[in-house]
Amino acid sequence: MRLAYVRVSTEEQNEARQVEALKKYDIEKWYVEKVSGKNQKRQKLQEMLDFARDGDTIYIHDLSRLARSTKDLLEIIERLQAKGVHLVSNKESIDTNSATGKLIITFLAAINEFERQNMLERQREGIVIAKREGKYKGRQKRIVDKDTWDRYYAQYMRRQLTKAAMAKALKVSRPTLNRLLKEQEALV
Repeated sequence: MRLAYVRVSTEEQNEARQVEALKKYDIEKWYVEKVSGKNQKRQKLQEMLDFARDGDTIYIHDLSRLARSTKDLLEIIERLQAKGVHLVSNKESIDTNSATGKLIITFLAAINEFERQNMLERQREGIVIAKREGKYKGRQKRIVDKDTWDRYYAQYMRRQLTKAAMAKALKVSRPTLNRLLKEQEALV
């Protein structure tokens, strides 16, 4: 069976370019998702890896769509090989059926990881400069209405509300709730 995996990093991005490039392979089953490729914890990727069987071929537009790190890419390829599944990368013209294809994939995965690390380093450097110039404030703190806070805090103190329920009711994360509780305790 011919399977395709298409991934973009955010909801705002469009996967049409990848889909168009892979149409020539007469794909029978598509796996499309909008999620970061920083790790393998991706629903559609896992569904596809579980579904693929001996003799199937998975088509991707380019290697960075499948994995961002050499380690993840090689683990995915190893998993596919163990199942007898082939991988074809359209952009790089690579087919894992050949020894040359396997070698090239290893090199390209290393380069992709190198590029990602460089991008993250440039981002960190840019944030340092922006902070120094007063242009970067970081993530804005979540502000909770005082009356709403007081009501839920009172319920929490009477053990009528768990931290999880309180965080959900206030629409904040657990770390944010912990910060707010710590701030409240400092006032008392």
